[in-house]
Amino acid sequence: MCTIRKATQEDLPVLMEFMNGLVDAERPMDPTIKDGKVIYYDLSKIMKNEESDLYVVELNNELVASGYAKIKEDRSYLKHDKQGYLGFMFVPEKHRGNGYNKLIMDTLLKWCKDRNIFEIRLDVYATNAAAIRAYEKAGMKKHMVNMRLDIEDINL
Repeated sequence: MCTIRKATQEDLPVLMEFMNGLVDAERPMDPTIKDGKVIYYDLSKIMKNEESDLYVVELNNELVASGYAKIKEDRSYLKHDKQGYLGFMFVPEKHRGNGYNKLIMDTLLKWCKDRNIFEIRLDVYATNAAAIRAYEKAGMKKHMVNMRLDIEDINL
């Protein structure tokens, strides 16, 4: 039986391993990620902030999934003032396919809804087909495409 709970400071060593796993998984999809150690998120700050929460799934005293939600101000021209932004959704490879990401997603969506935040966003690499499928299963839809171009070696 697994438990979904808010992350604690004691979880940080494992969560930093999760972050390393996330960075390692995303490096092949993103040539702009720096070499060496990369820290995407200040997890302690996310846990302490009233506008965000970090959750984990625990199974037999082992963390098997993570994810956070935070409330962000949105652009003035949109119908909503704020959005719930989801991130740091990670499941170690040996635990994938067991529904842990859905447990995290459901928890984060409820967290947002409890705060009257109904517009939910996240970022995912276009080449990350497995993650896109998981998010679509949770009801998310593709909305915008972020494009990039490295012009360093282009003659202009």
